[in-house]
Amino acid sequence: MDLADAATLLARARRLVVFTGAGMSAESGIATFRDAGTGLWARFDPRTLATPEAFRADPALVWGWYEWRRAAVRRAEPNPGHLAVAAMAARVPDTVVVTQNVDDLHERAGSAAPVHLHGSLFAPRCSACAEPAPVPDGAAEPGEGRRLAPPRCGRCAAPVRPGVVWFGEALPERALEAAVEAAYRCDMLLTVGTSGLVYPAAEIPQVAARRGGTVIQVNPEETPLDAVCELNLRGPAAVVLPALVRAAWGDAARV
Repeated sequence: MDLADAATLLARARRLVVFTGAGMSAESGIATFRDAGTGLWARFDPRTLATPEAFRADPALVWGWYEWRRAAVRRAEPNPGHLAVAAMAARVPDTVVVTQNVDDLHERAGSAAPVHLHGSLFAPRCSACAEPAPVPDGAAEPGEGRRLAPPRCGRCAAPVRPGVVWFGEALPERALEAAVEAAYRCDMLLTVGTSGLVYPAAEIPQVAARRGGTVIQVNPEETPLDAVCELNLRGPAAVVLPALVRAAWGDAARV
């Protein structure tokens, strides 16, 4: 009865937070970060590329890897889980989507202005002055393992860097504040496809729980968040979330 119970709680929600992690995008064929290397790129440990030090040492290698990842995202499509999240927001106007993912699949599925805790592949910025930079059109997508020189900032001519959070960097202050505020005031938080291991992002569901919000988890596996969740729905987001929407609002909400 967990799905029916979760649907009843969802239908009653007035201030909803949907908190998503890598498992959501993996169902669209986007490799999780630790698996985000295939072919020649498999020679590199992502953790050695996703650092400011790596970019300073070899900006063309790091930029090329992120351009390859962004090209893969552009080929992907939002899955039924992403569409279900947008359907929830249509039914619960006070919905905030908070994501650890750096892709744009929530936006393409119809979710307005998700909070990107770990930045975005589609928000490059200057490595020196932080001036936002245009998103390359993808025409120069590198082959696997190819270096690709990053563009230069239009303001100061320093190399442009990917707009993601690297190891050793703090989360974007505004995004973290918005996520914590949304979790603090919500009456329900739905955590989807996240391991609950990456801090400080993993603290977001716990904030909601401490404030008395109902926390429901959708994940095929057990996670450290199980203990703070009122219900744990085991299964992939692309299956569970559409079923949850239909159970909450009927066939009119079919996704």
